[in-house]
Order: sequence, then structure tokens, then C-alpha cells
Amino acid sequence: MQNAPLSYWHTSAKASGPALSHALPATADVVVIGGGIVGTCAAYWLARNSTQKLKVIQLDQHALAAGATGRNGGFLTLGTAESYSSAVAHFGKLTADAIWQLTLTNRDLMRGVIREEALPCDYREPGHLSLALSDESMTRMSLDAAARTAAGLEAIVLDRDQLRTFIRTDLGPDIRGAVYAPNTGLLHSAQFIYTLAGVAQRQGAELAQAQVTHLEPKGAGVNVHTSQGTILAGAVIVAANAWTSWLMPNHTSPIQPVRGQVLSYAAIPPVFQHGMGAGLTATGEYWQQTPTGEIVLGGCRAARPDGDVGQLNNDITDDVQAALERVLPTLFPKLAGLRVAQRWGGPMAFTPDYLPVADAVPDVPGAWFAGGFCGHGMPFGMIFGQLLAEAALSGHKPAALAPFALGRMTLREPSATHTVPAE
Repeated sequence: MQNAPLSYWHTSAKASGPALSHALPATADVVVIGGGIVGTCAAYWLARNSTQKLKVIQLDQHALAAGATGRNGGFLTLGTAESYSSAVAHFGKLTADAIWQLTLTNRDLMRGVIREEALPCDYREPGHLSLALSDESMTRMSLDAAARTAAGLEAIVLDRDQLRTFIRTDLGPDIRGAVYAPNTGLLHSAQFIYTLAGVAQRQGAELAQAQVTHLEPKGAGVNVHTSQGTILAGAVIVAANAWTSWLMPNHTSPIQPVRGQVLSYAAIPPVFQHGMGAGLTATGEYWQQTPTGEIVLGGCRAARPDGDVGQLNNDITDDVQAALERVLPTLFPKLAGLRVAQRWGGPMAFTPDYLPVADAVPDVPGAWFAGGFCGHGMPFGMIFGQLLAEAALSGHKPAALAPFALGRMTLREPSATHTVPAE
């Protein structure tokens, strides 16, 4: 996979993050594979909470935040990639509630780590607005908001007049209203990874660039075979998301690569304070305006005949990019000054039931993995990193990961169409 074109997050970051070594040690206590949010958080927790001086190595085939984490919309939302009501229908209320509570814990952990480590990543919690573009969607979203409220999860229904007070431009005629989710976050995703990895490095974690080719059980440990040599590890965490199938080809068929495409507009005066989402196309759209005025906008995969399913690259295509350029003028006809500054793509990974997988790697004792975040990895990244670090050290799967098991029945359903907006 080529790194170009780079994302707005890559080019606007205040620093490029710690340098990755090309020299690998012969052994390590824990090897973490992946330089995105799950891998970086796992390395951070291992380095921070170790009661003994563990040798922790974090590997990435390219660079930190080179994959989905550095190419997303910069959202820290709550819950699953689908609606609360859909999650209840798929998994049952107890499991759906447990998953949502886990993302609340993730948000609290993110708040605490960003504050404690003084990470300069533009983190704020203005909330998220999901726009309803038809009477039918307004009814459906209102029912879902009522179900969330009954479960103790914040969701506020706004009619069109109420919504006008949230957005500093006129609403297009199709917008009926919205559901507002308070206390959800926005951040500079690449800057978060770069600065957190720097903290982990200062606490003893080592960072290296190497492409992992396969894992092999070796005595009480795991041989991690890479393009730079082999590391004998006591435990391994695979946080490769879209590339998971490269390392687990016989066990990860539910995890399928899907490319997302994004653009950013040059800075304009403030219009959108909140995280924003809409279903203008079947695969959904999402955007935020940064503190310096740029607008980052993604979605519109429905413009491709294949929905960009199966694409494992950073390329962009004219059809999706043209569809993206129509989003804001369609929804907000009087919005002025839009000029595209950057365009990029990036590989996500989806599962049939829109829920990530986090479990032990089959047939490789001591290895653990997470993937298939359905464009919704930020709500799980910090807590999954912590739980996978715990699993690597204890050898046992934490109970909180039970809903995300590789063997769950809902992963055997027919493949979904991947219509949920990615963030």
C-alpha cells in the first residue's frame, strides 16, 4: 500500500511522531503489530502499567497512523457502527447495552489520558448531529433516540427549527431535523497517535518499521516473522484491521477490507461546531470543521459500483470524489467559499454484523487480535488497547471482550452491504 495521497491529518500535524527503527531485536516480551489507534493504545498501556520492565515492540509496515486512524473523520462517537435499535435487534438488549457502556468507558479513558499526558490533539466534546433527510428517517431516528434515552443513553431529537440554532448557514429543503448526541468528541486523529506513541516510547516501548508476514507458535512463545527478520515474542497483539487477513488467512473471512474516500476544504469561517452525519447516499456521509476552519468530509462509497468493498489501498476515484463535492452544496445551498484542498482514501475493515472482532488468534497461543471496526474504530480504540494488553500479559481474555468473539453467531449471517457511515 502506498502512503500517498496523504490526509489532512497527516499534513496538518504539528509533528510527524517518533521515528521508527529499522533494526529489530531478537526477542521481546510483547510485540504489537499495527500503528493505528488500537496498536498504539495497546503499546501505551503495556509500557505505562507494567509492574516489571517489559520489552515491548510496536511494529508498522509503513508509519504510525498510516492506515484508517490517520485517514478518518476524527470522530469519537459512542456505540456501534449501526443504530442502538439495530444493535439490540442483532445482539439482544443486554449485549447491546454492554457494548455501548464499553464505548462510554473508552470515552472516559480517552479524556483521562489526553488530559494526564497533555496530548495536543484538538480534543473537544461538542456532540454529534445526525441529520434526517426524509420524514421516514426522522421517524426512525426519533424512535431510536427514544430507545437510547430509555436505556440511559443521551439522545435529543431536534426539529428543523431547533436544528437551525446549531448550524451557521441555511438548511436545505430536504433536512427535516436531527438527533443530537451530547458529549461525543472530535480530535486530530493523527496528532493523537503521534503524541501518544511518543509517550509510550518515553516509557520504554520500542517502535520499528517492518512488514509482518506470518505468526508461528514457538515453544511457549510466538515467532513473529517480518521483512526485517524474526522476533521471538512472549505474546503478540495484532491490531492490523484491514490487513488482518494477511496474518490470519484461515480465520478472518468475516473481516473484509473496504476503502473510504475523504476530502478536505480550505478553511472558512465557523459553520459546523459539532460532528455531523447524514445519509445523502446509501453509504452515508460525515464531516467536521476543525478549530482552524477546514472541513473534513467523507463517505459516498455508493457512487462506486462495488461500494469500494474489497479495496485495500489509499487511491481515490473521480466518481466518489465528485459525489463528495455535491454533499454540502446539496444540504446547505447557501454555504459559500468551499474550495477542495486535499483528497485521500484509506482502507477500513467491515464485518457482516457491524461489530468488531477481538479475540485470541486461533492456533497461535499467546497471540490476540482486533479488527473489523466498520469505520468506527475510535469509539473502541483506547479500551480495546487496554483489554488486549491485559490479555497479552495474563493469557486470558477479559470478560468485557465476550461480545466481540470470533465465533459469535451473528458473524455467520450473509454479508452486509456496508451502508453505515464510516468515521
